[in-house]
Amino acid sequence: MPVDTIHWEGDRPGFARIIDQTLLPTELKILDLKTVDDMFDAIKRLAVRGAPAIGVAAGYGVLLGIQGHANGSADDVFGRTKETCAWLARARPTAVNLFWALERMAARAARDYGAKKNGREIVDGLFDEAHTIWREDREICRKIGAVGADLLKDGDTVLTHCNAGALATADYGTALAPIYVARDQGKTLRVFADETRPLLQGARLTAWELHEAKIDVTLITDNMAGRVMFEGKIDAVFVGADRIAKNGDTANKIGTYSVAVLAREHGIPFYVCAPLSTFDTKIAHGDEIPIEERGADEITQGFGKRTAPLGVKVYNPAFDVTPARFIRGIITEVGIIERPNTARVEEALRRGGRL
Repeated sequence: MPVDTIHWEGDRPGFARIIDQTLLPTELKILDLKTVDDMFDAIKRLAVRGAPAIGVAAGYGVLLGIQGHANGSADDVFGRTKETCAWLARARPTAVNLFWALERMAARAARDYGAKKNGREIVDGLFDEAHTIWREDREICRKIGAVGADLLKDGDTVLTHCNAGALATADYGTALAPIYVARDQGKTLRVFADETRPLLQGARLTAWELHEAKIDVTLITDNMAGRVMFEGKIDAVFVGADRIAKNGDTANKIGTYSVAVLAREHGIPFYVCAPLSTFDTKIAHGDEIPIEERGADEITQGFGKRTAPLGVKVYNPAFDVTPARFIRGIITEVGIIERPNTARVEEALRRGGRL
């Protein structure tokens, strides 16, 4: 990546710096987010996106909300932390890392408040927690990459959907991490990237970052995936995840379910790449995952050009759920959950200290 997707600039007061992903690939613009409302807007309008990156953004959003109150009382800082977390939680409903990170920040504040620390010490703890979330995400990306790279042979071709690369995390990504690590190992790989309608994250983001990394990438429309599989051009499918239920059912960008069905029909292994933080232990199966529905304009006049008649009805779910039975394995920082089910997911979560 030419620049980091998201990081913190300065000390205190500082600010979050992100790539505005709504403008790629034609413009690489860096945004400096200096208020919690700036961060809310960036998450809401997809300037920052991808479940792990949203988690990092949530941690930094809390810092933006409380860093100016270090001289306040413990009651004031603790109260503002809870208010900030509640506000940021309204930005988007599906990516569980948003809520996971906010719960982690709130828990850190509660722990320090309960320990009778003063306002400045609570703020200190929140800065430590947010930066730890960022560092952990970078480490986890590399671990997922190493695990997934072992599944790839020199000369393999991978199909991916949406963007689960460096732009979606603080480092190598999730679904693209195995490709980057395999490249670092000296393997030559090819990638087919679905364009991913209606916002074209595959075309605008995945194709851009792989091209920048000098990895052989071919862009296809979403409805070409079945054809390239039929032609024998795909060895594996790697996708990311926004929320995973305890039984392994996985919510990811709309269109992922269709790719999984096609992959099974053609005997191609379908892998989900995600950190353990993307598992929602409160949800037993995919039917319980909330699916964000976005505005009609994304379909009727995407990127400013009308392509549908005025007044036509539109249904625009941003995500779908792939049942666990279609998934060969979920690649995590603690290894692969083969043929995921509740027992295997719980065992991985215990090994990773998440259960």
